Amino acid sequence: MNTNANDLVQKLWNLCSLLREDGVTYHQYVAELAFVLFLKMAKETRREDQLPKGYRWDDLAKREGTEQLRFYRELLLHLGTHGSKRVQDIYANASTSLRHPKNLNALVRALDALDWYGVDRENLGDLYEGLLERNATEVKSGAGQYFTPRPLVDAIVAMVKPQPGESVQDPAAGTGGFLIAADRHVRAQTDNYFDLTEKQQEFQRQKAFYGVELVPETRRLALMNMALHDLEGDLILGDTLSPVGRDLPKADIIITNPPFGTKRGGGKPERDDFTFPTSNKQLAFLEHVYRGLKPGGRAAIVVPDNVLFEENVGQEIRADLMDKCDLHTVLRLPTGIFYAQGVKTNVLFFTRGQTDKGNTKSVWFYDMRTNSPAYGKRTPFLREHFADFKKAFGDDAYGKSRRKEQGAEGRFRKFSREEIKARGDNLDVLWLRDEGRGNSDDLPEPEVIAANIREQLHVALEEIEALEGIIIAPEGRP
Repeated sequence: MNTNANDLVQKLWNLCSLLREDGVTYHQYVAELAFVLFLKMAKETRREDQLPKGYRWDDLAKREGTEQLRFYRELLLHLGTHGSKRVQDIYANASTSLRHPKNLNALVRALDALDWYGVDRENLGDLYEGLLERNATEVKSGAGQYFTPRPLVDAIVAMVKPQPGESVQDPAAGTGGFLIAADRHVRAQTDNYFDLTEKQQEFQRQKAFYGVELVPETRRLALMNMALHDLEGDLILGDTLSPVGRDLPKADIIITNPPFGTKRGGGKPERDDFTFPTSNKQLAFLEHVYRGLKPGGRAAIVVPDNVLFEENVGQEIRADLMDKCDLHTVLRLPTGIFYAQGVKTNVLFFTRGQTDKGNTKSVWFYDMRTNSPAYGKRTPFLREHFADFKKAFGDDAYGKSRRKEQGAEGRFRKFSREEIKARGDNLDVLWLRDEGRGNSDDLPEPEVIAANIREQLHVALEEIEALEGIIIAPEGRP
């Protein structure tokens, strides 16, 4: 993102203060801003033809006072049923949190006063993604659960290497980061698609990238994000752990960071294609991912530590995964990299086999967590932190590069399928000794410590409620 775009992100974020008097939360603000910002950007990029006449930026900006707020409410309802399909999706069931006309007027005037001329079409998408990231880092917004940090997204996409003509799925799309990064990766290989035929370009823009998002407001933000990145892929509003997920077309690539926790009500996925039904959402999503790949398809999924060692159905799902797929790499992520979260996570990289048996011969583990800094606001997690892992992983997207075993003192080690089976298919493999943190400057951020405590309490409460047969869990996401 260029300097002018960064300045715009800061100025747009500062506009949030205009809405405080209306009691608008940070998360509501980003959604509210999306409605108005889309109109403004459609004008700036000369794409107002997707909006019905009479319901565009100038139609809103020329009004004032009570009339402007009345028209704005009418505009939101109208765009939910008129205009292009993408416009209707973004404004579906839209409503405003604004109650005072002066605040809407101040927001419109502030957007009109910003210098948009230094921001090109490509940077507009990055600008909006910058706003989503600011929202995720704001602890009070609670939006960190819907946003995967950009350095992690970019690293995963760089490993999986989407190619032109391949279908890419995210069954827990959040604000669309994985799909957009995959699209960006393919564009970089094809001179922004100009090296492709017209038919290939149409596939890339409209059919190559698709996914599912459960939360309506989050899907709205994702649609806005995708539109600004010139990506028209299908993003379904629904639950992947229902028949919606079963009916998704098989994918060449699945990359995702699914929600954590237990399925609401303690119920199991409403899927008749699952061999191992479970109320644990992460395990259920893992089963969806390896079943949703085409033969030879590849995947990367972010999972919490418990997926690596949970017994009973967890062990069965891991064994099934290693039968049906080549689980070639497990990346143990550092703590503190997820916004406002204290969860401990990993990335599983695997390839669906041509048959359903014996595909995993060995698994390589890379430990980025042990003796690593406590990342947070004081020590930001950056994409260069993945440099050593990328080198160890190699250039082959299927994990077939020539790799070097680093031994008991190194971060990258290989374990045979037989060794893992002897461990009860437990993938929580540790060998480095944690030297501890004697310096107080290396302690996690207070909010990360608090989030970790909340997470542990939440898990404990879920287990207690499960015993009582009453499970009430948020549809959260790291």
